[in-house]
Order: sequence, then structure tokens, then C-alpha cells
Amino acid sequence: MEVRVDDTNFQQEVLESDIPALVDFWAPWCMPCHIVAPILSEIAIEYEGKLKVCKLNVDEAPNIASRYEVMSIPTLALFKKGEMVDKIIGAVGKPELENMVKYYI
Repeated sequence: MEVRVDDTNFQQEVLESDIPALVDFWAPWCMPCHIVAPILSEIAIEYEGKLKVCKLNVDEAPNIASRYEVMSIPTLALFKKGEMVDKIIGAVGKPELENMVKYYI
């Protein structure tokens, strides 16, 4: 299951998460973001309990996007123990995402 995050719950859901969190920095008007969305849904199901998949709308939480220097979307950032440890910019396929994720779980 994917978790929606914003200014109110980013700290708790992502930075304080007991398991790695993959954050999808996206916006509703971003077409490549819609291409990646079903892949993220699959990953959320397949890695449940080992990885938290979070969606952050950059229009609703611009301060967080700015803090992590998200300049283009989609940006898929992986957080572990409160730190961003890896990120992929742009629409990528499931194999690329899984390669990034598997290293940290």
C-alpha cells in the first residue's frame, strides 16, 4: 500500500520509518509520473513489510521537494534511517527501481 506524505507526516512516515522508504516526488500534471505510478503500486505490494512506498505531490509540499533538491519529476528518492541514500530522476522501468531498492532492504 502506498502512503501519501506531505508537510504534516513526512517526518514520521519517511524519516522515522523503521524500514526504507521510497518517495515518489510527483504532480498530477506530470505525464511521466503517471507512467511510473503503476510500477510503484506493484513494488509497494511486492515489498510490503520491507519497503514503504510514499507519494509526495510537489505542488502540495514544495518545501520538502526543495529541501531534497528535487528539480524535475518524477524523482524517486530512497530514504533509510532518516537519510536520502539514493535517487532516480525520470520515468524508469521496474528493473531499475528494483535494483535500487534491493540494495537497501
